[in-house]
Amino acid sequence: MVFLALAVLGVVLPVLPSTPFVLLAAWFFARSSERWHRRLLDSELFGPMIRNWELDRCISRRTKAVALVSMLLAGSGSIIFALDDDRLRMATGLLMLVGCATILLLRTCQACDDKAS
Repeated sequence: MVFLALAVLGVVLPVLPSTPFVLLAAWFFARSSERWHRRLLDSELFGPMIRNWELDRCISRRTKAVALVSMLLAGSGSIIFALDDDRLRMATGLLMLVGCATILLLRTCQACDDKAS
């Protein structure tokens, strides 16, 4: 439930990624609660992403694009407007690079991008 709560927060907070948390929640629910796992799979928001991951171990182009754009906008906004210390700016930039690399290294779903929907 903690990972599901973090995923829901990630939908409205651009700095917090939803994708890894919803995938973790689905993984734990698949092993502990068929009811909650089914609810996630039936969700319009999270269902296609979970099915793509469970069936093909891939993330859709759209999910990747949303993750990258929201992370870059929120992170850049923090670096420019919210952080005064150059060390914090550099740390934030480094974390953004790690996040972007992680997203880009995950396999992208082929053909019909949201085939599981």
